[in-house]
Amino acid sequence: MAGPASGALRNLRPRFLEGLSPADLNTVVSAAKQRHYFANSVMVNQGHPAEYVFLLISGRARYFYVTPDGRKSILLWIPPGEMFGGAALLGEPSDYLVSSEAVKTSSVLAWDRPTIRDLISKYPRLADNALLVMFDYLVAYRAIHISITCHSARQRLAFVVAQLATGIGRRVTGGIELDVRNEELANEANVTPFTVSRMLGEWQRQGILRKGRGKIVLHSPERLFLQPI
Repeated sequence: MAGPASGALRNLRPRFLEGLSPADLNTVVSAAKQRHYFANSVMVNQGHPAEYVFLLISGRARYFYVTPDGRKSILLWIPPGEMFGGAALLGEPSDYLVSSEAVKTSSVLAWDRPTIRDLISKYPRLADNALLVMFDYLVAYRAIHISITCHSARQRLAFVVAQLATGIGRRVTGGIELDVRNEELANEANVTPFTVSRMLGEWQRQGILRKGRGKIVLHSPERLFLQPI
């Protein structure tokens, strides 16, 4: 596999590309175009025609949805190695259901719809891999729905922090570091920023995490769920 993305893909081992032989992998990757996005750039717009499938190879991204009254709702985060824009894989032309934005300066591989549809017909494993990714989205949204409807504010925030640690956290000295703001945590946990600030302060005093400006270092993820309701 040649090109600037080859080294990154070897380290990431994207699920969308699993099970392909080296020759087939090279063919699939070579058919993509590499794009770069600055932090806070919108890569996919909800309601626009789904013309590309993307694979994040560096940086950080996330899904969001703009409500009819103009509010921005943060959805799932997209770690490096994950695909997005899956609506372009469908047999019938469709629109993107949600938007995607780069949280940090990011690089992606992008396949236009005719190209990826042709590749799927030649390499059915790509369709199987895409279905597994979509299934994981369903699992994540089921967990979020159950958390919102059945759990307390403290439990919801603990769940969100733990999920982010698994998805976008990076290992640092002392724990797992998250680049996330109180407002973003509040949005995902369906609580107020004040509640997030208060709970993070409690967890910091208990030694569960350390707060910083726009960052959290999580020392003991398991202790998040040992707190009183």
